[in-house]
Amino acid sequence: MNRITVILLAALDAVIALGVGVAIPLVPLTVAWGLQFDLSNDWLPFWHAGADIWLLGHGVDVTVTLNPVASAAFGLTGTNVFTVSIAALGFALLTVFLGTRTGRRAWATPHPWTAAIAGIGTFAVLSALVTLSAHTLPAVPSLLQGSLLPAGVFAIGIGIGMIAGRMSEGPGTGTTDVSRGDSAASVRAESAGRLPWPVDRWNPTTRAVLAAALRGGVAASALVVAVSAVLLAVLMAVNYGRIVGLYETLQPGVLGAIALTLAQLALLPNAVIWTASWIAGPGFAVGTGSSVDVAQTALGPLPSVPLFGALPQGDPGFGLIAIILPVLCGVAAGFLTRQRLDRMPAPRGSGPYDSGWSAGRLSLVVLGTAVVSGAVLGLLAWWASGAIGPGRLQQAGPNPLFVAGAVAAEVLVGAAIGVAVRREHVASTARLSVRERRISADPSPVAKPRPSRTAPAWDASTAVTGPIDVSTVFASFGDETDASDDDDWISKVLEEDAPPPVKRQGKAEQTARAPARASSGLARPSAPRVPTPRGRLPRVYRESEFASPDFSRHETADPDEG
Repeated sequence: MNRITVILLAALDAVIALGVGVAIPLVPLTVAWGLQFDLSNDWLPFWHAGADIWLLGHGVDVTVTLNPVASAAFGLTGTNVFTVSIAALGFALLTVFLGTRTGRRAWATPHPWTAAIAGIGTFAVLSALVTLSAHTLPAVPSLLQGSLLPAGVFAIGIGIGMIAGRMSEGPGTGTTDVSRGDSAASVRAESAGRLPWPVDRWNPTTRAVLAAALRGGVAASALVVAVSAVLLAVLMAVNYGRIVGLYETLQPGVLGAIALTLAQLALLPNAVIWTASWIAGPGFAVGTGSSVDVAQTALGPLPSVPLFGALPQGDPGFGLIAIILPVLCGVAAGFLTRQRLDRMPAPRGSGPYDSGWSAGRLSLVVLGTAVVSGAVLGLLAWWASGAIGPGRLQQAGPNPLFVAGAVAAEVLVGAAIGVAVRREHVASTARLSVRERRISADPSPVAKPRPSRTAPAWDASTAVTGPIDVSTVFASFGDETDASDDDDWISKVLEEDAPPPVKRQGKAEQTARAPARASSGLARPSAPRVPTPRGRLPRVYRESEFASPDFSRHETADPDEG
């Protein structure tokens, strides 16, 4: 595959990724335009709305200008200009997923970096064109952010896909003979285990500690997000009546309900991160002056969004139970990290079954796990917050710094507990062989010696190690044995030691040993049978009714002839 083909395929993947993302909000709006306006009005406002929604999903700020009529609908007076900056992370997750697919394909080509640059560049150009097409009143997206942020999200997906492709190859897969025309992927497979610069210059202990902290922090963050998603599902199920009531209050109709549901699905990842900030302790805000945390829920006037019906009511007992969840996630992450460290050879181990990880190194791993998890949740909280409307709705979402600090402190406590737990018996018996486990399970204090495979069945003291002297053997039997009868004596010994011969049974003996059959008028079963009319026994031909074969015509007078 040459370079031009790789560039074209990467550009095609970028076009598909952007087209799928823009089509999700655009298709329902186009259907509404066709059904409610009978294709009579201009379609461009619907295109602008779909493009703005897609750009908002990637964190692009959109400046909205409301005329006095629209401001009155929101309870405002005069002309209002505000910025919507909250990112509907559902579109961003979709772009990351499609970018991961492109990255894996790019890594499988002979020119992975060329494919990655071509895909990101194509996505950036198309995103800039979408931003320019939507750059009209009343909603104006930021041109700089619209050109860079969607392409950056797509680049994150490509990077994840290339890393996944490199890890799936592994070291030592494939051949590396370039002279035979092997692909670049097989050449890269040999160096897949090599560390990039400048990591390869770091101290091995430093690399091991940082790798363990990174894995533990990512695991703790993933567990916190997963627990938050489950808790949000429970809250939505419990408050199902309130959510349905908000739908009935809006009365959006069929198409409006579909569009509203799709918009809430795009904001569902934001709700999961808001729930994570709630169980961490700092909570989040839905408008200036509002607060939703584990201790209380203080809200002002809110837009009639059905998803807001799942907000917790601020029960202190339930909040104190929920705040333990990040600590438990830290315990699980620390325990898994310790189990992995016990299986890894650490420098300067103190024993054959000891992992060699001192208390100082384990403390650094715990601290790094807490820092990484706090940083990850803080970045997610920053990405999931922003302005959702005019006036007091310019502040919505959690505080990133507070969330990062709270998650880091809770994971620090949990990871310390998880790392302190160690299964000694599993770590010590996992490296024992089957024979060693049997010896350790023997109640006797002295282990039984293993018999030698070369020792004979008789006493070792009588074993013959040198050449055999026949005269000495004869003398051991006394004077009755004469050396002249060597052959007869040897044949007698062989006959005595030989196993009894297997005697073949004749037909008479086989007939006598066979179980007796019931007597009947029928002949033996091997005789042929012929079909007979119904109700009569089949006739059996007897041997006497068949002619005996005549072999006399094959005999000759001279037996040596032929």
